[in-house]
Amino acid sequence: MAYTITSLLQKSYKEAQGKTVVQVLLVLAGLPVHLVIYFIYLIRKKDQTRDTVLNDIRVELSDKQLSDQWHSDYVDQLVRKRTFFQENVSDKEIHEVAEKLVEERKKEEITRRTDDHLNQNGIQRTTYSVYFQSLLESRHFLLYTLLPGVLMYSILLLISNPFLTYIAERLIQSVLVIIGVAILVFTILYISPFDPASNILGESATQEQITAFNQLHGLDLSYWQQLWNALKGIATFDLGSSFAGNEDVATSIANKFPVTLTIALFSVIMAVIIAIPVGILSATRPNSFLDYSFMFIALIGLSIPNFWQGLIFILNFSIKLNWLPATYSPSNHLSMIMPVVVLGTALTASIARMMRSSLLEIIHEDYIITARAKGLSKSQMLWKHAVGNAMIPVITVIGLLFGGMLGGAAVTEKVFNIRGIGSYIVDKQFIPDIPAIMGGVVYIAITISLVNLLIDILYAFLDPRIRSKINQS
Repeated sequence: MAYTITSLLQKSYKEAQGKTVVQVLLVLAGLPVHLVIYFIYLIRKKDQTRDTVLNDIRVELSDKQLSDQWHSDYVDQLVRKRTFFQENVSDKEIHEVAEKLVEERKKEEITRRTDDHLNQNGIQRTTYSVYFQSLLESRHFLLYTLLPGVLMYSILLLISNPFLTYIAERLIQSVLVIIGVAILVFTILYISPFDPASNILGESATQEQITAFNQLHGLDLSYWQQLWNALKGIATFDLGSSFAGNEDVATSIANKFPVTLTIALFSVIMAVIIAIPVGILSATRPNSFLDYSFMFIALIGLSIPNFWQGLIFILNFSIKLNWLPATYSPSNHLSMIMPVVVLGTALTASIARMMRSSLLEIIHEDYIITARAKGLSKSQMLWKHAVGNAMIPVITVIGLLFGGMLGGAAVTEKVFNIRGIGSYIVDKQFIPDIPAIMGGVVYIAITISLVNLLIDILYAFLDPRIRSKINQS
Protein backbone atom coordinates (compact mmCIF):
# COMPACT_ATOMS: atom_id res chain seq x y z
CA MET A 1 0.00 0.00 0.00
CA ALA A 2 2.85 2.38 0.91
CA TYR A 3 4.61 1.59 -2.34
CA THR A 4 1.46 2.39 -4.28
CA ILE A 5 1.10 5.75 -2.55
CA THR A 6 4.73 6.74 -3.17
CA SER A 7 4.45 5.78 -6.84
CA LEU A 8 1.20 7.72 -7.15
CA LEU A 9 2.73 10.80 -5.50
CA GLN A 10 5.78 10.61 -7.73
CA LYS A 11 3.67 10.30 -10.86
CA SER A 12 1.41 13.20 -9.84
CA TYR A 13 4.41 15.42 -9.06
CA LYS A 14 5.96 14.62 -12.44
CA GLU A 15 2.73 15.44 -14.31
CA ALA A 16 2.38 18.72 -12.38
CA GLN A 17 5.72 20.03 -13.70
CA GLY A 18 4.13 21.23 -16.93
CA LYS A 19 1.50 23.31 -15.09
CA THR A 20 2.83 26.53 -13.58
CA VAL A 21 -0.19 27.24 -11.37
CA VAL A 22 -0.13 23.74 -9.88
CA GLN A 23 3.62 23.95 -9.30
CA VAL A 24 3.27 27.21 -7.37
CA LEU A 25 0.38 25.74 -5.37
CA LEU A 26 2.46 22.68 -4.45
CA VAL A 27 5.41 24.81 -3.37
CA LEU A 28 3.20 27.02 -1.18
CA ALA A 29 1.36 24.01 0.30
CA GLY A 30 4.64 22.24 1.19
CA LEU A 31 6.80 25.30 1.82
CA PRO A 32 8.54 23.98 5.00
CA VAL A 33 9.46 20.74 3.22
CA HIS A 34 10.66 22.51 0.08
CA LEU A 35 12.82 24.96 2.02
CA VAL A 36 14.71 22.17 3.77
CA ILE A 37 15.00 19.95 0.69
CA TYR A 38 16.14 22.82 -1.52
CA PHE A 39 18.88 23.69 0.97
CA ILE A 40 20.07 20.05 0.89
CA TYR A 41 19.86 20.11 -2.89
CA LEU A 42 22.11 23.19 -3.08
CA ILE A 43 24.70 21.48 -0.89
CA ARG A 44 24.70 18.32 -2.99
CA LYS A 45 24.48 20.20 -6.27
CA LYS A 46 28.21 21.03 -6.19
CA ASP A 47 29.71 18.76 -8.83
CA GLN A 48 33.52 18.99 -9.13
CA THR A 49 33.56 17.01 -12.39
CA ARG A 50 31.20 19.47 -14.04
CA ASP A 51 33.16 22.46 -12.75
CA THR A 52 36.37 21.01 -14.14
CA VAL A 53 34.83 20.40 -17.57
CA LEU A 54 33.28 23.86 -17.56
CA ASN A 55 36.60 25.56 -16.78
CA ASP A 56 38.43 23.58 -19.46
CA ILE A 57 35.92 24.59 -22.12
CA ARG A 58 36.05 28.23 -21.02
CA VAL A 59 39.83 28.23 -21.35
CA GLU A 60 39.52 26.64 -24.78
CA LEU A 61 37.03 29.23 -26.01
CA SER A 62 39.06 32.12 -24.58
CA ASP A 63 41.63 31.58 -27.32
CA LYS A 64 42.11 34.98 -29.00
CA GLN A 65 42.59 33.49 -32.43
CA LEU A 66 39.20 31.74 -32.31
CA SER A 67 37.46 34.91 -31.06
CA ASP A 68 39.10 36.97 -33.81
CA GLN A 69 37.92 34.48 -36.42
CA TRP A 70 34.32 34.64 -35.16
CA HIS A 71 34.51 38.42 -34.99
CA SER A 72 35.78 38.63 -38.58
CA ASP A 73 33.01 36.33 -39.82
CA TYR A 74 30.30 38.41 -38.13
CA VAL A 75 31.75 41.65 -39.46
CA ASP A 76 31.71 40.25 -43.02
CA GLN A 77 28.08 39.17 -42.60
CA LEU A 78 27.01 42.57 -41.24
CA VAL A 79 28.84 44.46 -44.01
CA ARG A 80 27.14 42.36 -46.68
CA LYS A 81 23.80 42.96 -44.99
CA ARG A 82 24.46 46.73 -44.92
CA THR A 83 25.36 46.74 -48.59
CA PHE A 84 22.39 44.62 -49.65
CA PHE A 85 19.78 46.61 -47.71
CA GLN A 86 21.62 49.93 -48.21
CA GLU A 87 21.52 50.67 -44.49
CA ASN A 88 23.17 53.72 -42.97
CA VAL A 89 25.31 51.89 -40.38
CA SER A 90 28.84 52.96 -39.40
CA ASP A 91 31.84 50.60 -39.12
CA LYS A 92 32.00 51.27 -35.38
CA GLU A 93 28.40 50.08 -34.89
CA ILE A 94 29.12 46.99 -36.97
CA HIS A 95 32.12 46.07 -34.79
CA GLU A 96 30.09 46.61 -31.58
CA VAL A 97 27.32 44.31 -32.83
CA ALA A 98 29.91 41.73 -33.89
CA GLU A 99 31.48 41.74 -30.39
CA LYS A 100 28.06 41.12 -28.79
CA LEU A 101 27.41 38.23 -31.16
CA VAL A 102 30.81 36.72 -30.30
CA GLU A 103 30.04 36.83 -26.56
CA GLU A 104 26.63 35.23 -27.08
CA ARG A 105 28.19 32.50 -29.19
CA LYS A 106 30.77 31.81 -26.49
CA LYS A 107 28.03 31.31 -23.88
CA GLU A 108 26.06 29.00 -26.18
CA GLU A 109 29.19 26.98 -27.04
CA ILE A 110 30.15 26.64 -23.36
CA THR A 111 26.70 25.31 -22.43
CA ARG A 112 26.47 22.99 -25.44
CA ARG A 113 29.97 21.51 -25.17
CA THR A 114 29.65 21.05 -21.40
CA ASP A 115 26.34 19.18 -21.69
CA ASP A 116 27.65 17.06 -24.59
CA HIS A 117 30.76 16.07 -22.65
CA LEU A 118 28.79 15.18 -19.52
CA ASN A 119 26.22 13.18 -21.47
CA GLN A 120 28.94 11.24 -23.31
CA ASN A 121 30.49 10.29 -19.97
CA GLY A 122 27.16 9.42 -18.32
CA ILE A 123 27.11 12.46 -16.03
CA GLN A 124 23.63 14.00 -15.99
CA ARG A 125 22.57 17.36 -14.68
CA THR A 126 19.90 17.01 -11.97
CA THR A 127 17.34 19.76 -11.48
CA TYR A 128 15.54 20.39 -8.21
CA SER A 129 12.30 18.97 -9.59
CA VAL A 130 14.01 15.72 -10.60
CA TYR A 131 15.80 15.56 -7.25
CA PHE A 132 12.57 16.06 -5.26
CA GLN A 133 10.76 13.58 -7.47
CA SER A 134 13.41 10.94 -6.71
CA LEU A 135 12.92 11.53 -2.97
CA LEU A 136 9.21 10.76 -3.30
CA GLU A 137 10.15 7.15 -4.11
CA SER A 138 11.26 6.66 -0.49
CA ARG A 139 8.70 5.61 2.08
CA HIS A 140 10.94 6.95 4.85
CA PHE A 141 11.02 10.39 3.24
CA LEU A 142 7.23 10.34 3.05
CA LEU A 143 6.92 9.45 6.73
CA TYR A 144 9.43 12.09 7.86
CA THR A 145 7.76 14.87 5.88
CA LEU A 146 4.14 13.75 6.28
CA LEU A 147 3.18 16.26 8.99
CA PRO A 148 4.67 19.46 7.47
CA GLY A 149 3.76 18.38 3.93
CA VAL A 150 0.31 16.92 4.51
CA LEU A 151 -1.40 19.67 2.48
CA MET A 152 1.01 19.21 -0.44
CA TYR A 153 0.54 15.44 -0.45
CA SER A 154 -3.23 15.88 -0.30
CA ILE A 155 -3.06 18.07 -3.42
CA LEU A 156 -0.87 15.50 -5.18
CA LEU A 157 -3.36 12.74 -4.39
CA LEU A 158 -6.18 15.00 -5.56
CA ILE A 159 -4.62 15.76 -8.95
CA SER A 160 -3.83 12.08 -9.46
CA ASN A 161 -7.55 11.53 -10.07
CA PRO A 162 -8.73 13.31 -13.27
CA PHE A 163 -12.35 13.66 -12.11
CA LEU A 164 -11.38 15.06 -8.70
CA THR A 165 -9.03 17.49 -10.45
CA TYR A 166 -11.85 18.53 -12.76
CA ILE A 167 -14.16 19.19 -9.80
CA ALA A 168 -11.44 21.04 -7.86
CA GLU A 169 -10.76 23.33 -10.81
CA ARG A 170 -14.45 24.16 -11.07
CA LEU A 171 -14.59 24.87 -7.32
CA ILE A 172 -11.66 27.28 -7.59
CA GLN A 173 -13.34 29.01 -10.52
CA SER A 174 -16.55 29.31 -8.50
CA VAL A 175 -14.70 30.89 -5.57
CA LEU A 176 -13.08 33.43 -7.92
CA VAL A 177 -16.47 34.23 -9.46
CA ILE A 178 -18.04 34.78 -6.02
CA ILE A 179 -15.20 37.10 -4.99
CA GLY A 180 -15.58 39.01 -8.27
CA VAL A 181 -19.34 39.35 -7.75
CA ALA A 182 -18.80 40.62 -4.21
CA ILE A 183 -16.26 43.24 -5.32
CA LEU A 184 -18.46 44.38 -8.22
CA VAL A 185 -21.63 44.69 -6.12
CA PHE A 186 -19.84 46.54 -3.34
CA THR A 187 -18.22 48.94 -5.81
CA ILE A 188 -21.57 49.74 -7.43
CA LEU A 189 -23.14 50.38 -4.03
CA TYR A 190 -20.15 52.48 -2.93
CA ILE A 191 -20.35 54.82 -5.92
CA SER A 192 -24.14 54.94 -5.77
CA PRO A 193 -25.53 58.49 -5.39
CA PHE A 194 -27.84 57.30 -2.62
CA ASP A 195 -26.85 58.28 0.92
CA PRO A 196 -27.88 55.62 3.48
CA ALA A 197 -27.69 58.05 6.42
CA SER A 198 -29.90 60.68 4.78
CA ASN A 199 -32.43 58.11 3.52
CA ILE A 200 -32.82 56.40 6.89
CA LEU A 201 -32.59 59.38 9.26
CA GLY A 202 -34.68 61.62 7.03
CA GLU A 203 -34.27 65.15 5.72
CA SER A 204 -34.52 66.65 9.21
CA ALA A 205 -31.37 64.86 10.40
CA THR A 206 -28.54 67.11 11.54
CA GLN A 207 -24.97 66.81 10.30
CA GLU A 208 -23.90 65.46 13.69
CA GLN A 209 -26.48 62.67 13.46
CA ILE A 210 -25.37 61.78 9.92
CA THR A 211 -21.72 61.72 11.02
CA ALA A 212 -22.56 59.50 14.01
CA PHE A 213 -24.52 57.14 11.74
CA ASN A 214 -21.61 56.84 9.30
CA GLN A 215 -19.15 56.17 12.13
CA LEU A 216 -21.45 53.56 13.65
CA HIS A 217 -21.70 51.57 10.41
CA GLY A 218 -18.14 52.20 9.17
CA LEU A 219 -19.25 54.34 6.23
CA ASP A 220 -16.59 56.94 7.08
CA LEU A 221 -13.79 54.47 6.27
CA SER A 222 -11.96 54.35 2.97
CA TYR A 223 -13.14 52.25 0.03
CA TRP A 224 -10.51 49.56 0.59
CA GLN A 225 -11.24 49.26 4.32
CA GLN A 226 -14.97 48.92 3.71
CA LEU A 227 -14.39 46.40 0.92
CA TRP A 228 -12.10 44.32 3.14
CA ASN A 229 -14.64 44.34 5.98
CA ALA A 230 -17.40 43.27 3.57
CA LEU A 231 -15.36 40.41 2.10
CA LYS A 232 -14.24 39.27 5.55
CA GLY A 233 -17.84 39.27 6.75
CA ILE A 234 -18.97 37.16 3.79
CA ALA A 235 -16.14 34.66 4.30
CA THR A 236 -16.86 34.30 8.03
CA PHE A 237 -20.68 34.40 7.64
CA ASP A 238 -20.69 37.49 9.84
CA LEU A 239 -22.64 40.00 7.77
CA GLY A 240 -23.32 42.41 10.61
CA SER A 241 -26.54 44.36 11.05
CA SER A 242 -28.61 46.09 8.40
CA PHE A 243 -28.74 49.87 8.33
CA ALA A 244 -32.54 49.93 8.45
CA GLY A 245 -34.11 48.11 11.39
CA ASN A 246 -30.76 47.02 12.84
CA GLU A 247 -31.62 43.38 12.08
CA ASP A 248 -29.00 40.66 11.82
CA VAL A 249 -28.42 40.20 8.08
CA ALA A 250 -27.30 36.57 8.28
CA THR A 251 -30.42 35.62 10.24
CA SER A 252 -32.68 37.48 7.80
CA ILE A 253 -31.12 35.76 4.81
CA ALA A 254 -31.31 32.38 6.55
CA ASN A 255 -35.06 32.92 7.02
CA LYS A 256 -35.82 34.32 3.55
CA PHE A 257 -33.47 32.51 1.19
CA PRO A 258 -34.91 28.98 1.71
CA VAL A 259 -38.35 30.25 0.63
CA THR A 260 -37.05 31.57 -2.71
CA LEU A 261 -34.82 28.51 -3.21
CA THR A 262 -37.71 26.12 -2.55
CA ILE A 263 -40.00 27.86 -5.05
CA ALA A 264 -37.21 27.97 -7.64
CA LEU A 265 -36.41 24.26 -7.20
CA PHE A 266 -40.05 23.22 -7.55
CA SER A 267 -40.32 25.44 -10.62
CA VAL A 268 -37.32 23.70 -12.19
CA ILE A 269 -38.71 20.26 -11.37
CA MET A 270 -42.07 21.22 -12.90
CA ALA A 271 -40.34 22.61 -15.99
CA VAL A 272 -38.20 19.51 -16.52
CA ILE A 273 -41.10 17.09 -16.04
CA ILE A 274 -43.25 18.95 -18.57
CA ALA A 275 -40.74 20.40 -21.02
CA ILE A 276 -38.51 17.38 -21.73
CA PRO A 277 -41.37 15.10 -22.95
CA VAL A 278 -42.92 18.00 -24.88
CA GLY A 279 -39.63 18.76 -26.60
CA ILE A 280 -39.09 15.09 -27.49
CA LEU A 281 -42.62 14.74 -28.90
CA SER A 282 -42.24 17.91 -30.98
CA ALA A 283 -38.84 16.81 -32.34
CA THR A 284 -40.03 13.32 -33.28
CA ARG A 285 -43.08 14.79 -35.08
CA PRO A 286 -41.69 17.95 -36.70
CA ASN A 287 -44.08 20.28 -38.53
CA SER A 288 -47.10 18.33 -37.30
CA PHE A 289 -50.17 19.76 -35.62
CA LEU A 290 -48.83 18.55 -32.27
CA ASP A 291 -45.48 20.25 -32.88
CA TYR A 292 -47.08 23.55 -33.88
CA SER A 293 -49.45 23.44 -30.90
CA PHE A 294 -46.69 22.79 -28.36
CA MET A 295 -44.39 25.46 -29.78
CA PHE A 296 -47.23 28.00 -29.95
CA ILE A 297 -48.03 27.39 -26.28
CA ALA A 298 -44.32 27.67 -25.46
CA LEU A 299 -44.14 31.00 -27.29
CA ILE A 300 -47.10 32.27 -25.26
CA GLY A 301 -45.35 31.11 -22.07
CA LEU A 302 -42.24 33.08 -23.00
CA SER A 303 -44.26 36.18 -23.82
CA ILE A 304 -46.39 36.44 -20.67
CA PRO A 305 -44.93 38.78 -17.99
CA ASN A 306 -44.69 37.18 -14.56
CA PHE A 307 -46.57 39.92 -12.74
CA TRP A 308 -49.50 39.83 -15.19
CA GLN A 309 -49.73 36.05 -15.08
CA GLY A 310 -49.66 36.15 -11.28
CA LEU A 311 -52.45 38.70 -11.11
CA ILE A 312 -54.60 36.69 -13.57
CA PHE A 313 -54.05 33.54 -11.48
CA ILE A 314 -55.07 35.36 -8.29
CA LEU A 315 -58.15 36.83 -9.98
CA ASN A 316 -59.35 33.48 -11.31
CA PHE A 317 -58.14 30.75 -8.94
CA SER A 318 -58.33 32.72 -5.70
CA ILE A 319 -61.05 35.34 -6.02
CA LYS A 320 -63.50 33.77 -8.51
CA LEU A 321 -63.01 30.02 -7.97
CA ASN A 322 -61.63 30.18 -4.44
CA TRP A 323 -59.43 27.13 -5.12
CA LEU A 324 -56.05 28.47 -3.99
CA PRO A 325 -54.93 31.10 -1.45
CA ALA A 326 -53.99 34.46 -2.99
CA THR A 327 -50.90 34.99 -0.82
CA TYR A 328 -48.12 32.67 0.25
CA SER A 329 -48.18 31.08 3.68
CA PRO A 330 -45.46 28.68 4.89
CA SER A 331 -48.03 26.59 6.73
CA ASN A 332 -50.24 26.14 3.66
CA HIS A 333 -48.62 24.05 0.92
CA LEU A 334 -51.38 24.93 -1.56
CA SER A 335 -50.21 28.55 -1.47
CA MET A 336 -46.99 27.50 -3.24
CA ILE A 337 -48.73 26.16 -6.36
CA MET A 338 -49.42 29.47 -8.11
CA PRO A 339 -45.96 31.02 -7.44
CA VAL A 340 -44.26 27.83 -8.69
CA VAL A 341 -46.35 27.77 -11.88
CA VAL A 342 -45.86 31.48 -12.55
CA LEU A 343 -42.10 31.34 -11.97
CA GLY A 344 -41.70 28.11 -13.94
CA THR A 345 -43.81 29.01 -16.99
CA ALA A 346 -41.06 30.82 -18.91
CA LEU A 347 -38.52 28.17 -17.86
CA THR A 348 -40.77 25.38 -19.13
CA ALA A 349 -41.21 27.11 -22.48
CA SER A 350 -37.46 27.74 -22.86
CA ILE A 351 -36.50 24.16 -22.03
CA ALA A 352 -39.14 22.72 -24.37
CA ARG A 353 -37.94 24.83 -27.30
CA MET A 354 -34.30 24.05 -26.58
CA MET A 355 -35.01 20.31 -26.25
CA ARG A 356 -36.84 20.30 -29.58
CA SER A 357 -34.13 22.17 -31.50
CA SER A 358 -31.30 20.18 -29.91
CA LEU A 359 -32.94 16.82 -30.59
CA LEU A 360 -33.77 17.79 -34.18
CA GLU A 361 -30.11 18.63 -34.74
CA ILE A 362 -28.90 15.38 -33.16
CA ILE A 363 -31.32 13.20 -35.14
CA HIS A 364 -29.72 14.30 -38.43
CA GLU A 365 -26.14 13.64 -37.30
CA ASP A 366 -24.11 11.02 -39.19
CA TYR A 367 -23.78 8.63 -36.25
CA ILE A 368 -27.57 8.56 -35.80
CA ILE A 369 -28.04 7.77 -39.50
CA THR A 370 -25.41 5.03 -39.17
CA ALA A 371 -27.19 3.58 -36.13
CA ARG A 372 -30.45 3.41 -38.06
CA ALA A 373 -28.65 1.82 -41.01
CA LYS A 374 -27.33 -0.91 -38.71
CA GLY A 375 -30.88 -1.92 -37.89
CA LEU A 376 -31.65 -0.11 -34.66
CA SER A 377 -35.31 0.72 -34.20
CA LYS A 378 -36.45 4.32 -33.97
CA SER A 379 -37.04 4.08 -30.23
CA GLN A 380 -33.64 2.47 -29.61
CA MET A 381 -31.92 5.13 -31.68
CA LEU A 382 -33.84 7.87 -29.89
CA TRP A 383 -33.32 6.81 -26.28
CA LYS A 384 -29.91 5.18 -26.56
CA HIS A 385 -28.11 7.74 -28.73
CA ALA A 386 -30.13 10.89 -29.38
CA VAL A 387 -31.79 12.00 -26.13
CA GLY A 388 -28.64 11.77 -23.98
CA ASN A 389 -26.62 13.93 -26.37
CA ALA A 390 -29.49 16.37 -26.86
CA MET A 391 -29.69 16.92 -23.09
CA ILE A 392 -26.24 18.57 -22.94
CA PRO A 393 -27.31 22.04 -24.18
CA VAL A 394 -30.61 21.66 -22.30
CA ILE A 395 -28.73 21.24 -19.02
CA THR A 396 -26.80 24.41 -19.81
CA VAL A 397 -30.05 26.33 -20.32
CA ILE A 398 -31.48 24.96 -17.07
CA GLY A 399 -28.43 26.14 -15.13
CA LEU A 400 -28.48 29.62 -16.63
CA LEU A 401 -32.24 30.10 -16.19
CA PHE A 402 -32.13 28.80 -12.63
CA GLY A 403 -29.77 31.62 -11.74
CA GLY A 404 -32.12 34.07 -13.40
CA MET A 405 -35.03 32.66 -11.41
CA LEU A 406 -33.25 33.23 -8.10
CA GLY A 407 -32.33 36.78 -9.00
CA GLY A 408 -35.56 37.63 -10.80
CA ALA A 409 -38.03 36.10 -8.37
CA ALA A 410 -38.66 39.49 -6.77
CA VAL A 411 -41.61 40.30 -9.05
CA THR A 412 -43.34 36.99 -8.36
CA GLU A 413 -42.64 37.36 -4.64
CA LYS A 414 -44.17 40.82 -4.59
CA VAL A 415 -47.31 39.64 -6.39
CA PHE A 416 -47.90 36.76 -3.98
CA ASN A 417 -46.60 38.60 -0.89
CA ILE A 418 -43.73 36.16 -0.41
CA ARG A 419 -41.04 37.25 2.01
CA GLY A 420 -38.16 35.82 -0.04
CA ILE A 421 -34.64 36.90 -0.84
CA GLY A 422 -35.64 38.61 -4.09
CA SER A 423 -38.12 41.03 -2.53
CA TYR A 424 -35.72 41.49 0.41
CA ILE A 425 -32.95 42.75 -1.89
CA VAL A 426 -35.36 45.00 -3.80
CA ASP A 427 -36.62 46.58 -0.57
CA LYS A 428 -33.06 47.25 0.60
CA GLN A 429 -31.52 48.55 -2.62
CA PHE A 430 -32.94 52.07 -2.58
CA ILE A 431 -31.46 52.93 0.81
CA PRO A 432 -28.92 51.39 -0.07
CA ASP A 433 -28.56 48.92 2.79
CA ILE A 434 -25.09 47.68 1.87
CA PRO A 435 -24.76 44.70 4.31
CA ALA A 436 -28.21 43.35 3.40
CA ILE A 437 -27.72 43.71 -0.37
CA MET A 438 -24.19 42.29 -0.25
CA GLY A 439 -25.34 39.29 1.75
CA GLY A 440 -28.35 38.57 -0.45
CA VAL A 441 -26.56 38.95 -3.79
CA VAL A 442 -23.44 37.05 -2.78
CA TYR A 443 -25.32 34.09 -1.35
CA ILE A 444 -27.43 33.93 -4.50
CA ALA A 445 -24.13 33.89 -6.41
CA ILE A 446 -22.90 31.04 -4.21
CA THR A 447 -26.04 29.03 -4.94
CA ILE A 448 -25.73 29.67 -8.69
CA SER A 449 -22.06 28.65 -8.59
CA LEU A 450 -22.94 25.40 -6.85
CA VAL A 451 -25.64 24.72 -9.45
CA ASN A 452 -23.15 25.36 -12.26
CA LEU A 453 -20.67 23.05 -10.55
CA LEU A 454 -23.33 20.33 -10.50
CA ILE A 455 -23.99 20.96 -14.20
CA ASP A 456 -20.27 20.68 -15.01
CA ILE A 457 -20.19 17.34 -13.20
CA LEU A 458 -23.23 16.18 -15.19
CA TYR A 459 -21.38 17.18 -18.36
CA ALA A 460 -18.60 14.77 -17.45
CA PHE A 461 -21.10 11.91 -17.22
CA LEU A 462 -23.23 12.81 -20.24
CA ASP A 463 -20.61 13.94 -22.76
CA PRO A 464 -17.98 11.31 -23.68
CA ARG A 465 -15.84 14.03 -25.28
CA ILE A 466 -15.45 15.77 -21.92
CA ARG A 467 -14.68 12.46 -20.21
CA SER A 468 -11.98 11.79 -22.80
CA LYS A 469 -10.40 15.22 -22.26
CA ILE A 470 -10.48 14.75 -18.49
CA ASN A 471 -8.74 11.37 -18.72
CA GLN A 472 -6.13 12.73 -21.11
CA SER A 473 -5.32 15.81 -19.00
